[in-house]
Amino acid sequence: MIRFENISKQNSHRILFCEAFAALNRGEKVGLVGPNGAGKTTLFRMITGEEQPDDGQVSVEKGVSIGYFNQDVGEMAGRSAVAEVMDGAGPVSAVAAELATLEAAMCDPERADEMDGIVERYGEVQARFEELGGYELEGKAREVLAGLSFSQEMMDMDVGRLSGGWKMRVALARILLMRPDAMLLDEPSNHLDLESLIWLEAFLKGYEGALLMTSHDREFMNRIVSKIIEIDDGGLNSYAGDYAFYEQQRALNEKQQQAQFERQQAMLAKEIKFIERFKARASHASQVQSRVKKLDKIERFEPPRRRQSVAFEFPPSPRSGEDVAVLKDVHKRYGAKVIYDGLDFMIRRKERWCVMGVNGAGKSTLLKLVAKTADPDQGSVTVGASVRMGYFSQHAMDQLDGERSLFETLEDHFPQANQGSLRALAGCFGFSGDDVEKRCRVLSGGEKARLVMALMLFNPPNFLVLDEPTNHLDLDTKEMLIKALADYDGTMLFVSHDRRFLAALSNRVLELTPEGVHQYAGGYSEYVASTGQEAPGLHS
Repeated sequence: MIRFENISKQNSHRILFCEAFAALNRGEKVGLVGPNGAGKTTLFRMITGEEQPDDGQVSVEKGVSIGYFNQDVGEMAGRSAVAEVMDGAGPVSAVAAELATLEAAMCDPERADEMDGIVERYGEVQARFEELGGYELEGKAREVLAGLSFSQEMMDMDVGRLSGGWKMRVALARILLMRPDAMLLDEPSNHLDLESLIWLEAFLKGYEGALLMTSHDREFMNRIVSKIIEIDDGGLNSYAGDYAFYEQQRALNEKQQQAQFERQQAMLAKEIKFIERFKARASHASQVQSRVKKLDKIERFEPPRRRQSVAFEFPPSPRSGEDVAVLKDVHKRYGAKVIYDGLDFMIRRKERWCVMGVNGAGKSTLLKLVAKTADPDQGSVTVGASVRMGYFSQHAMDQLDGERSLFETLEDHFPQANQGSLRALAGCFGFSGDDVEKRCRVLSGGEKARLVMALMLFNPPNFLVLDEPTNHLDLDTKEMLIKALADYDGTMLFVSHDRRFLAALSNRVLELTPEGVHQYAGGYSEYVASTGQEAPGLHS
């Protein structure tokens, strides 16, 4: 259906692909993986024809329709979200546009002499519109938007008034409604809450076309794909299985490659030792010569390349008191919307609370109240004795001074620290060499998130308050963060839509629902087992 045949591609001085082969077949659901900058987006752009390979070819079967979702949604304004989604529905949207033009023409008195032709054409177009399911289109568009957590009010709102994250969902909904023969989805799980993510998962499982997608959400990927294409050192390697199988297989391949390399190195060392020992003896000249020739002909094995990964390490934090945070009779509203009406909640030392609830339930508000960046309208929020808090929010990423370099930002926050300790801190979070001289405005979302974490953790807190800490992190960095937090000895309160993060790190669940606030003594896995749902209001 879509084939990459012997493709090579260079991006400025960097070789992305070198004589690479891969294929996306009908009905296949494929995960595209590779480190940041490996060329995943370039691969998508070559399929759509926005870019061309330097050599080789990308061939798409004739007549195959392709829907491409990426993070660059462009300008959207002037019509409702539902109209914007319907406009991207492939051939039917063009027919709908002609139908609207003909309806306007039939009402135009100045075109009365053309009316017979207009009415005849209207009949033809209307029949085609019906044949393409046009009259069900609005209902389907609303269904998709509802799945992505839009309220009816938001669906009819001018799309220009929506935030960037919600516009991203509109762009995604356009592709889903289109149901093309092949979908290319570049990070569709970004900016989605857990409920939307679970809905999208079910939608994609039921989609019958071919799917090629990237995602930083391991659980999401595992549940949808049955094949992985990995970009590795200019090549495209295919694995028949989900992401977990790919990880196991890759680790096994690396182990075998390492063993092969070590065996050959041992053999080469033995041969070289013989040559060195006997090269000066005439009696062994022919043996030495034949061994030299043999070594020249041997194809050398390479050791497996180790992917650079960030190694987070939390230094031991000072012990806090037993009561870390106490909320008593807390009331909070925004305008007419009541968020909390008499909330009582206590966090004790070593507890790891994950906060769950649909959009607008008050998850981030709770974290802001505890972090003292928002005040309750009534009631009290008390942080306990000897508590040193680290608060991570998306707002903190937006507050970085774009003109300051990464290293200058660290110096601004810790003027007493010496350069060596700040460079060591930057290194722990994956910033080495010239990386520390980058200005904050050129940092990617993931790099900004890592910098904010570095700022938060220089003086280790004993209470972490984290609002979607994994939003911009790639799979490898996210995995390292989970491992580090698993060993963290403090208390945690966090919001996340990443089910692996939730399951690995929580030992308490606070569920916010319209019916009230519920507390669960076990972690996320126990919550799923006891409620039969992966998120509030969704039944599996």
